[in-house]
Amino acid sequence: MEKRISMLIVGGGTAGWMAANLLAHRLRDSNVDITVVESDAIATVGVGEGSTPYLKNFFRTLDIPESEWMPACQATYKCGIRFPNWCKTPGFESYFHPFFSPLDREVGAEFFQLADRCRMGEPASALPDHFFHAPYLADAAMSPIPQRPLPFELDYAYHFDAGLLGTFLKKKAITRGVQHRIETVSDVVVEGGEIKCLNTESRCQLIADFYIDCTGFRSQLLSALPGYCFRDYSPTLFNNAAVTLQQPRDYAKPLVSATESAALTNGWMWRIPLQQRTGFGYVYSADFISEDEAERELRAVTGASSEQECRHLKMRIGRVEEHWSGNCLGIGLSQGFIEPLEATALMLVQFTLECFIGKFVPACSSGAQAVELQEGFNKRINRMFDGVLEYVAGHYVLNSRTDSEYWRAAREDAVRPAFLAELLSRWDSRGDFSEFLAAHGEGQIYSRASWYCLLAGMGRFPCHELPIPQVTRELIQDVSTFCRGNIGRFRPHEEQLARFPG
Repeated sequence: MEKRISMLIVGGGTAGWMAANLLAHRLRDSNVDITVVESDAIATVGVGEGSTPYLKNFFRTLDIPESEWMPACQATYKCGIRFPNWCKTPGFESYFHPFFSPLDREVGAEFFQLADRCRMGEPASALPDHFFHAPYLADAAMSPIPQRPLPFELDYAYHFDAGLLGTFLKKKAITRGVQHRIETVSDVVVEGGEIKCLNTESRCQLIADFYIDCTGFRSQLLSALPGYCFRDYSPTLFNNAAVTLQQPRDYAKPLVSATESAALTNGWMWRIPLQQRTGFGYVYSADFISEDEAERELRAVTGASSEQECRHLKMRIGRVEEHWSGNCLGIGLSQGFIEPLEATALMLVQFTLECFIGKFVPACSSGAQAVELQEGFNKRINRMFDGVLEYVAGHYVLNSRTDSEYWRAAREDAVRPAFLAELLSRWDSRGDFSEFLAAHGEGQIYSRASWYCLLAGMGRFPCHELPIPQVTRELIQDVSTFCRGNIGRFRPHEEQLARFPG
């Protein structure tokens, strides 16, 4: 009889239960037993409430429809992210980063051409808000779901209550056969470069063939293994703290379908609309502003009373060098974290899990040694993290604020990743930027559309005061008319959510 393999996930939360569900689904025909051990004495972070479009694939893989999970998690649709106040250049005080879709092919081509003309110093206009459907849908409080089927699907993401999502995924995992135990791990016993067992505060001993570390920033399991190394991103990304609060939804205002990431004096603030409340969070650097000052600024901007509860968080920005070490895999905050500006946390969890399963299953069937697979796996996950770092860092390098030392330092003093530095040089050189991006292939994590939207949206052009030709104004008006004309193809945000069972 083939030996059964035991997998022990230490830590619940969104990352732990995502891992449990995806592993249970993908390994359902394998001889693998999965157990989640979580502590009732350690709280999860539970504030990540946004995602990238990649999350759609997670639910589709598990065959969980939106009509089931979205009402359970107070979820809403996300067409993109608006970035107000990052730039002080006239005409570029705010821009929208859309999710690119087939409906944007023609108007997107116009955007790329105008952006390139602006790079060359020609009089033109290339604010991404004018050229993609997502900002029009978001501003009109529309969902990305069409009234009638289209020959393609718009790309979109979600907002959700992280605590409710964790609870939902926990129930799903248990129905899929995942075992659940309440224990607090007190000690990690390592032997021969691998985890031998875990001791708990209740004097139990937990033994498995493979361990998954979902213990958050503590990295309790991974950090116990020999050779553990953490790559600190703080020289590039200064933000290391956040203060959050929640307010009841204002039903007098439309339910927009976008995240807002607004620059404040020493960082930025997210505004995430859920079905029954709005989440706010000020992400900042404790080196430039105190905890109390950040809380006061957040309350002032949101109009929150002194009685409203705020939650303070510390963040460790960076990644481990080995996400898969010995018989242990780090998932979520235990493997690394890049600040939440582009809502990439769950995308990195999902990407890591899918890559791991792609290596682990063949290894189980062929008897290959894990060490033979780990090097390539770790290199691939590291490139994903570093690619996200490059894009997020671009926001700070491109800011044009001068109202605080924080913004000046973020632009001028932060260490620029090599790829970002080369990318900015190529953009400024007026050469073929699209060709440069294409040459990097898979090494470039973010798409051509995303890079163009960031650079053009932040006004990275040599001239801003030249009069825009009438022909360009007419083109922008034509594109705007086209995009607005398509809004009626989609359902209003409220109406789409109301179609789901309560």
